[in-house]
Amino acid sequence: MKTEETKEIFLPYKIVCQAAEGEIVEKKSRFIAAVSPARSEQEAAAFIESVRKKHYDARHNCPAFVIGKNRELSRCSDDGEPGGTAGKPILEVINAMGLTDTVVVVTRYFGGVLLGTGGLVRAYTEAAKAGLAKAGIAVMRYGFLLLIHTDYTDLGRIQYFLGNRKIPILDSQYADRVSLKIRVPREDADFLMKELTECTGARAGIEILEKSYYMTEEA
Repeated sequence: MKTEETKEIFLPYKIVCQAAEGEIVEKKSRFIAAVSPARSEQEAAAFIESVRKKHYDARHNCPAFVIGKNRELSRCSDDGEPGGTAGKPILEVINAMGLTDTVVVVTRYFGGVLLGTGGLVRAYTEAAKAGLAKAGIAVMRYGFLLLIHTDYTDLGRIQYFLGNRKIPILDSQYADRVSLKIRVPREDADFLMKELTECTGARAGIEILEKSYYMTEEA
């Protein structure tokens, strides 16, 4: 059983796993980096506004975000800091990590000591790194959700096959026959379905339930 080929290329991309905060202190100024996933410019804007409301008393709330599987949309702002000392360094951290669908807002509470342009760039950079480290990174891969129908006599063989390839069973249903759900990367799907068919003597049925991106641990 072969999957249908397509000319479209489904490349993996990196995102943050969850919303998080990281903080550094530089010469008595607090830099608090709030990080969140954002799948659209509207989601990024809503998150930026929520951080501004939370830290309404801060001198600066400097945002940057990258949106889209091909990282086609990006924005940043210095929010009153000297040009190029806040938003751009945050954006450069996001880009250097290869992230997309990610928004970072670094809030600064001024501590009374001027940092200079170089000091500001370093502080905003390190704050962004701290926030992203707390959020964690995952890889989104394009793959297939497969449903395997099998007799009980072949169940152990299939479980052994999947275990050797470190493919987790997402769900299992036991009735007259056994149904197992697994998710595999698109580039491996044809080979795995062929191997499953061969190892069960073509007794197992395999159905493609879904084609979509899914989250995996960072490579």
